[in-house]
Amino acid sequence: MIILTISMMILSIILILINLAVSKKTVFDREKMSPFECGFDPKASARLPFSLRFYLIAIIFLIFDVEITLILPMPLLTHTNKKKPLMVMSSFFILILLLGLFHEWKEGALSWDL
Repeated sequence: MIILTISMMILSIILILINLAVSKKTVFDREKMSPFECGFDPKASARLPFSLRFYLIAIIFLIFDVEITLILPMPLLTHTNKKKPLMVMSSFFILILLLGLFHEWKEGALSWDL
């Protein structure tokens, strides 16, 4: 029993040492030194203001991401007896989303030109 415990402790220590040797982080990693997808430099100050256009595109993406979760169950409801109210409701919902998209387009929130 003591030999088994000692062998498990030795094996655990060996695995910890192998993990420490393999997972050594380098300071000048190429991926860590490159800018993020949003354009921030990872080594610069974190208090720099970010682009308002990036924020608006992110908000628009979240709105359309949430609306997909509301539209996806609608085809499953077509097997109900009341198809006309379902079609009116889904058409109204899509119309509101399209009007919002055209408004954002008209305001210039979707264009990246300065």
